[in-house]
Amino acid sequence: MRGTSWRTAASSVYAILVYGFIFLPVVVLVLFSFQDGRFPIPPFEGFSLRWYEAVLADSRLMEALANSIVVAVGSSLVTVLLGFLSAYGLARFALPAKGVQRALLTAPLTVSYLIIGMGLLITFNFIGFPKSLLAAGIGHVVINLPLCFAIIYSQMGDHQANIEKAARDLGASEWQVITLVTAPMLWPALFAAFFLSMTFSWDEFIISFLLTRFDVTLPVEIWSLLRSGLNPKTNAVGSLVFGISAVLVVVLELVVLRKGRR
Repeated sequence: MRGTSWRTAASSVYAILVYGFIFLPVVVLVLFSFQDGRFPIPPFEGFSLRWYEAVLADSRLMEALANSIVVAVGSSLVTVLLGFLSAYGLARFALPAKGVQRALLTAPLTVSYLIIGMGLLITFNFIGFPKSLLAAGIGHVVINLPLCFAIIYSQMGDHQANIEKAARDLGASEWQVITLVTAPMLWPALFAAFFLSMTFSWDEFIISFLLTRFDVTLPVEIWSLLRSGLNPKTNAVGSLVFGISAVLVVVLELVVLRKGRR
């Protein structure tokens, strides 16, 4: 009994230390976003929403926020579509060198965002494609496509192939099979891929920084604020970014993953 109690206590202490190490920076960020003073440093000078009001009144930040939402939603839709079609093709057809193609599709997961961003920047400069939100969106498709493909491909089993075959036997065209049979069966995986892609795109900085110029995303605008030093306003913006990311993860868990397990 004593040994069991000791292991339980040790496990609890370890869990507290691990979660504290992970979430302490976030707690400090959010706490000092409500700081009434001008500097986000101890001691805490009182609760205030003035910095959130300043963020909402800042037209540049609101424009960057809208840009981030557009890029995240647009790139995620394209990513899920391409990931689904790629997974469907590799899972359902006898293509040459399927293993090599799968490896090539997932290879960008092992490459640094900085390297991918620099490669895209050089490529776009070579073909004369200007820096823009569209360029950033293409970059986000490149980095998120391997993950979306892996998620969707892993859910394509033999039982779904049998249902698709039955639909073809009943006269359904290939397009009808994809849209009316395969996609509805895979909707948990499709939504999971979409929300994860949105989460990663929403707070991605390096590629957005390299591929945008005048119209920037929110992380790039936050970086511009940080160049002038820390203040509770940057904490408030960071708290909003964290809050939206957390909401996406919670929605993914509650709406998609739990229903998928059922």
